[in-house]
Amino acid sequence: MAHAQISKYLPPDINPTQAAIAYGCRALPKLNKELQSEDLLTRQKALVALCDLMHDSEHVYTAIRIGCLESLKALLKDTSDLVRIKTTEVLYIMATHNVGRDGFLEHDVIHALSFLLSDPQSACRENLHLAFKHLAQLPAGAKGIVNSSLIPSLVWKLQREEEGIQELLLDTLAACLMEDASEALASRAVPFLKEKLLSANSNIRSKAAQALIAVSIPLEGKNQVWQHDVIPILVHLLKDKEEEVQANAAGALMYVTVTTKGKYAALDTEAIRPLLELLHSSLSKARLNAIKVLTMLAEAPEGRKLLQSHVPTFRALEEDTSAAVQRAAQIALQVIEWKP
Repeated sequence: MAHAQISKYLPPDINPTQAAIAYGCRALPKLNKELQSEDLLTRQKALVALCDLMHDSEHVYTAIRIGCLESLKALLKDTSDLVRIKTTEVLYIMATHNVGRDGFLEHDVIHALSFLLSDPQSACRENLHLAFKHLAQLPAGAKGIVNSSLIPSLVWKLQREEEGIQELLLDTLAACLMEDASEALASRAVPFLKEKLLSANSNIRSKAAQALIAVSIPLEGKNQVWQHDVIPILVHLLKDKEEEVQANAAGALMYVTVTTKGKYAALDTEAIRPLLELLHSSLSKARLNAIKVLTMLAEAPEGRKLLQSHVPTFRALEEDTSAAVQRAAQIALQVIEWKP
């Protein structure tokens, strides 16, 4: 007759680093208490469990309501590298949800995270910048980062971080500068972004051009782009092998050519030819931006004269699949065909 025998070994599918928790939201009060434990392993297990639970927005809401954000803010100062890494991971996962982003603003998580901008662990910094990137997708979040006076630090870090983190920084900066570019302009953001336009990494080139779009919205930004001789580089990027880089470079030129100095700087670097080639891009964004830049250049007599022989190209674009491109082509034709 067989006898039941209990093995002293754990089943093979049991993870010893995972905290034993109740199901779903009922687990959160216990985990919040364990986050405050003096035992290192207990804190680590609780953080691993939270990383799993925070993918559900309902759990994020409950976690914020019972005070988990305050516990997590305290753990950002933990001496354990793993604790800080997992804490920032939990926070960036929370920041992927609207309710999490709202919680960040309400509980001043931006300020708490800012102390880790120079953390020795790159994984910790990467999680931090992922959180900022997601937070900046919300206009109030981008404004919160700007109001925390972090823009000069983010611009400075752009020169010193690893490439992967630079990409995240550029995403955050582009969103924040749409809200307010004044601190960035005072922190030499334009020459720093100019350097990134020359990167061998196409993602960095594209994102740097995207950030230049945002920084060029105010007049001071337009002037600085001209003063730092960025326009010839943007014109060169119109011929980049990556269409996204081309489109964003045209987007930046669209803003800087609003000024007379910007127009003539673009004309002097023979921007019209690559812009005309961009009208045949497979990206509607690239076609739209190129048309708008050419419209700006057509406001100068020299630009209008050069473009008059290309009227048929713009006529064809009135039948483009994109309604925005059609409208832009119609406006361009009015400017090109205008007679004094």
